[in-house]
Amino acid sequence: MKKITDGAKERIISSADLEAHIDNFLASHEGKLDRLLLLPPDHTRLNSRAGEITAYIYNKLKDTCTINIMPALGTHFPMTEEQCHMMFGTSIPMEAYMPHDWRNALIELGEIPASRIKELSEGKLDFTMQVAVNKELIEGNYDLVLSIGQIVPHEVIGMANYTKNVMIGIGGGDTINKSHYLGAVYGMERIMGETNSPVRAVLNEGFDKYVRPKTNTQFILTVIGKEDEDLVMRGVYFGDDDETFAEACELSRAVNLDNVSKPIQKCVVYLDPEEFNSTWLGNKSIYRTRKAMANGGELIVLAPDLHTFGEDPEIDRLIRKYGYLGTDQTLKDVEENEELANNLSAAAHLIHGTSDARFNITYCPGKDVTQEEIESVGYKYMSYADAIKKYNYKEMKDGWNTIDGEEIFYISNPALGLWQADLG
Repeated sequence: MKKITDGAKERIISSADLEAHIDNFLASHEGKLDRLLLLPPDHTRLNSRAGEITAYIYNKLKDTCTINIMPALGTHFPMTEEQCHMMFGTSIPMEAYMPHDWRNALIELGEIPASRIKELSEGKLDFTMQVAVNKELIEGNYDLVLSIGQIVPHEVIGMANYTKNVMIGIGGGDTINKSHYLGAVYGMERIMGETNSPVRAVLNEGFDKYVRPKTNTQFILTVIGKEDEDLVMRGVYFGDDDETFAEACELSRAVNLDNVSKPIQKCVVYLDPEEFNSTWLGNKSIYRTRKAMANGGELIVLAPDLHTFGEDPEIDRLIRKYGYLGTDQTLKDVEENEELANNLSAAAHLIHGTSDARFNITYCPGKDVTQEEIESVGYKYMSYADAIKKYNYKEMKDGWNTIDGEEIFYISNPALGLWQADLG
C-alpha cells in the first residue's frame, strides 16, 4: 500500500496539500477499485476534516467505481440528511450513505478470551469480549475499506481513531460495552492521551486477528490544532499499521495536550449546538478537563442545545435511572442490576461523567432540559440564559480570563484537547 506521512507542530496543511496527498494515495490503487467503502466519523467529529476528505474521494472516484459511505456511528443516532450535508457537503447523494445499526446489522467474527481481559484489567474483570462488526464490512466484497478520522486524546481508549473507528464505530454492542467498561475500570486518568492502553490493546488484537485478514482496510488519520483562533490541519497520515498510528499520536500529543500553569478553580466550557446535543457527547467537558480541575473547583458547562442524555433511547433511559453518582455507586449498580450489567458502555459512561465529588459540575442547558432532569442525574443546574449573563462565551478567549475580578479558564470546544495540571 501507499504510506504517506506529513505532519509537524507548526505545519499547516492546506486543502490543496491535502488533495495532492489523496491523489497520490489513490494513484497507487488506480485500476484496482471496483467497490470502495468509506468509514468516516459522524457529525460529532465535525472538525476532523474527514467530511472534506470523504467528499473529495467520493467525487474523484464516483464515475469509476461503486462507493458506499458508512459513518462510524458507534451507538450514536443515525445522521439526518441535514447532518450529512453539514458534514460532507451536498454533492453526495443520500443513497450513498449506509447507517450502521450496532444492534442488528452485525457479523460475529470471534472473541477475546476472558483470560486476556483479566490480564488487561489487572484482575478486575473476568469475561470474554465478542468481536463483531457491521456485516457489510465483511460481506460487501470491497476492494478497499478506507477508515477516515482524527487522532485526538480520548477518554475511553487514550488516543481516538485507527482501529477504534472500525471496532467501535461500526462494531457491535458487546465490543462497545465491554471495551468501554474495561477503560472505565482501569482508570480514565491512566489512559487519556496515551498511545497504548488496555482498550487499545484489546481492539487492536480483535482487529488484527479477525478483521484485517478478511478485508483490505487502510486508514487516513488527521491531526487538527489551533492557529490563533482558527482550526488547521497539522498532520495527515495514510497507512495500515501501528507505526503510522503511533506517529500521528506523537503529533497529536504535541498539538492537542494543553498543560495549564495551575489547577483550575473555575472552568467554563461551551458546547457548540452543531456538535453537542446530549450529555453522552457533552461530557467531553468533564473527561477532557478532569486532569486539570482543582479539588473543590467548579466546572460550568454551557449547553444551549442540550436535549437528551443518551444518544440512544435505551442508554438515555439508563442514564436517567442510575445517574452520574460516582464510581462506587455505579459499580454497585452494575453488580445489582442486570439491565446495567448488560449495557456496560452506559455504565462506563456514568463513571466517566462523574468527578467522584472531587469538583463540582454545573450543567447549563437551554429550554429542552429542565432543572429537575439535570439534578436527577447528579449535576448542579443553572439555566443557559442565566449562565451567559455571567459567563458570556463571546466575551472570553480560550484559556485564562478575568470576569468581574474572578479568574476563569474558558474552553470553546472540549473535543479538541486534553487539559492537565499538576494536582499535587
